[in-house]
Amino acid sequence: MPLAFQSLSHGTVAFGFFNIESDMLLLDNYFFFADEFCRNISELASLGGKGFAGQCNAYFIKDPSMVGDLMGAIHGIRFTGFIGALYKRFPFPMLPEAFKQKSGGSTTRPVVKEIISGYASEIPLAFSVTEAGEQASIGPYLFSRVSFQELIRYVWRGGYPCWEGDVRPQYLIDMKKQVEKTPMGILSGISFEGV
Repeated sequence: MPLAFQSLSHGTVAFGFFNIESDMLLLDNYFFFADEFCRNISELASLGGKGFAGQCNAYFIKDPSMVGDLMGAIHGIRFTGFIGALYKRFPFPMLPEAFKQKSGGSTTRPVVKEIISGYASEIPLAFSVTEAGEQASIGPYLFSRVSFQELIRYVWRGGYPCWEGDVRPQYLIDMKKQVEKTPMGILSGISFEGV
C-alpha cells in the first residue's frame, strides 16, 4: 500500500506498491516498475551517490480521476480507473494474513502493462541527484536526502505489508549490495537494518 512521503517540491506525495501481485510502484500519478527504480539506485550508488542523471520507463496518467480509488478497490466496492481495473484482475486477498507483497510480481508485468496502457501514456521519467548529493528528483518531485532514503527503504521493506516470507526479488538484493558498497552522497548513512 502506498504511504505518504514528504517532498521538497510538492509537499506530501503518495509513493509505493499498490497491488501485492504486481511490482509496479506509484508516485502520485506516475507509475513505474520496481526493477527500474532499483536499477537507477544501483547506478547512482556506483557513481558515489551524487551528480547522477538517469531515467526509467514510466506511465503517466494525466487525469487523476483515472488513477482510480485504491481503498474502494481493496474493499471490493468501487473499481474505477487503472487501479480498479487492476484489482478486478488481481483482487485483494480474502484472508488478511495473505496481504503480503509477492516477490514474483514481475511475472504479472505483461498483464499490468496491458491494463495501464488504456489509461496512461508511456514516458521516460528522469531520476537525478545534485552534484552535492543532498537532493534527488524523480520526475517533477524533489526530495531531501532523508526523504529519498525513506523511499529506498520502503521498497526494500516491500512497502506495507512487507515481502511475503521475507523473500525479495533479486534486483532488490543487488541494489542493496551496490548501495552498501558505496554509501556516499545522497546514500550516506542509509541503513537497511530493522526494515
